[in-house]
Amino acid sequence: MDTLQNRQRWMSVLAHSRPDELLAHWQPLNLSPQFERLRAAETGLTQLQGRMGGTGKRFVMGDMTVTRAVVQLDSGVYGYSYVSGRNKPHAELCAVIDALLQVHGMDELLHKAVIAPLAAAQQARRERRAREVAASRVDFFTLVRGE
Repeated sequence: MDTLQNRQRWMSVLAHSRPDELLAHWQPLNLSPQFERLRAAETGLTQLQGRMGGTGKRFVMGDMTVTRAVVQLDSGVYGYSYVSGRNKPHAELCAVIDALLQVHGMDELLHKAVIAPLAAAQQARRERRAREVAASRVDFFTLVRGE
């Protein structure tokens, strides 16, 4: 997997992480990197669009609250994050972890201690939700009258 795909994966895991789970994996590492807030965490709205059946005309589904942050480590590496909701500390921590994951030597530690467990928890939630949905699935059929 190339660097871009790796970064897309870990940014997705961070963006979809629950703040309490992220802190539970981050705090035992006792890391306190020095960084500058280039864009302090700020909250705004983004417009969600959809398509009926995935191919129809676009329509506006509604708005969603998003918080973003940009940081720069003392080493010059930038970290970015966009998370749903209004949790500014969560967005800032995601940006810091994104920057640290780009630093050689830190990436292995953070992948093992933070990204892999969060990804596993997210996958378990998706599978549990899929089972719940499958259990309530109803198959409809039509009887054809023959005349």
